Amino acid sequence: MFGVDSCRPLFLFPVFNASLVKYHLRLTPAIFSPPIIAFKLRSSLDRPVIRNRFVLFSYSRWSAMSSSSASGVSSAIPTPKNADEFEAVRRSRILSSKLYLDVPPSKAPIIYSSSYDISFLGIEKLHPFDSSKWGHICQFLNADKILEKNQIVEPLEPTRDDLLVVHSESYLDSLKSSVNVSMIVEVPPVAVLPNFLVQKKVLQPFRKQVGGTVLSAKLAKERGWAINVGGGFHHCSAQKGGGFCAYADISICIQFAFVALNISRVMIIDLDAHQGNGHEIDFANDRRVYVLDMYNPDIYPHDLEAKRYIDHKVEVKSRTETDAYLTKLDEALEVAKREINPDLIVYNAGTDILEGDPLGYLKVTPKGVVERDEKVFRFARKMGAPILMLTSGGYMKSNARVIADSIMNLKNKMLIDIPSSASI
Repeated sequence: MFGVDSCRPLFLFPVFNASLVKYHLRLTPAIFSPPIIAFKLRSSLDRPVIRNRFVLFSYSRWSAMSSSSASGVSSAIPTPKNADEFEAVRRSRILSSKLYLDVPPSKAPIIYSSSYDISFLGIEKLHPFDSSKWGHICQFLNADKILEKNQIVEPLEPTRDDLLVVHSESYLDSLKSSVNVSMIVEVPPVAVLPNFLVQKKVLQPFRKQVGGTVLSAKLAKERGWAINVGGGFHHCSAQKGGGFCAYADISICIQFAFVALNISRVMIIDLDAHQGNGHEIDFANDRRVYVLDMYNPDIYPHDLEAKRYIDHKVEVKSRTETDAYLTKLDEALEVAKREINPDLIVYNAGTDILEGDPLGYLKVTPKGVVERDEKVFRFARKMGAPILMLTSGGYMKSNARVIADSIMNLKNKMLIDIPSSASI
């Protein structure tokens, strides 16, 4: 996933100075009247890094943040008073959740909702991410006769209690500020929008994708595999969003799996071009989670603290080409095979490794991405572990086609089994 960090407010007038924005995000001047608020982008190294954690994050830190909530909004479940109560409350929230839907066998374990796609007055065009990518993937799969629309599983949107499995009350309350959300999604004009619109047009699509990631773990355990055509918000941790990631879907998914699926060991294979600093911070002291992160160290987020918690770190420099990339992946998977025997694999399959991606700066071909995904699914089969795949980052219009081609290849290689539409 992507990030071009936050945060000093300054005023912009009719002509937007694109040089202030590292990646020259496009604005639509007709939509917004001057002056508008923007934010000077700076490196995440300028920010303090939270160090105290307890399992997912420190109970004491979580408690302090929750008690500082300005809104006074509380969950239906009482706030825990100590670490033991904290874990008990988390377990209660998970077991009372409705996110684990029962899915009939006629449907494929491919999860998507039209609510994933973000579209509002052209604002989505101010970020390089293709916020309609998820829908385009499903359109390609449908056009290629790989997947019928009625075979797709639609997830539920998580409740506040579901999100509190990982996030604190105060973090969720901070998203009631449009300014805060604008810094997380890196679209400055979001700061001046009424928050009810931000909730509906920006955060609700993210929340729906969180529901898809959580459900994908259940379907993966039942079917052996699952794909959430979305999710992979790997820059968001329990206490902090960033890099177009407002909710920590990977962390929430894994915590659900620990409690509700009797999973004891999880492997995260993060092959997005950017370092997955969010889940790395979240699971820093949790030995149940093994992280293999293969990323470009020359780009965002440069999170030195989070790097300490990667179990197997593979750094691929800018302009790395397909053969060298795939060789490094083979070596990394061979190492991981000796170090963990997972009950579940969470595969963050960002396609920003593609040649030409404006933010990933790698030079992997579309065929190389297809081969990469095949290697990971073959690894999962050899390990006898269910695998869930998230689509994560990717900043070109061609990404959706490449992802659809990869899913088709997985089906053709019999690494996934999509029921025939005739059986519906």
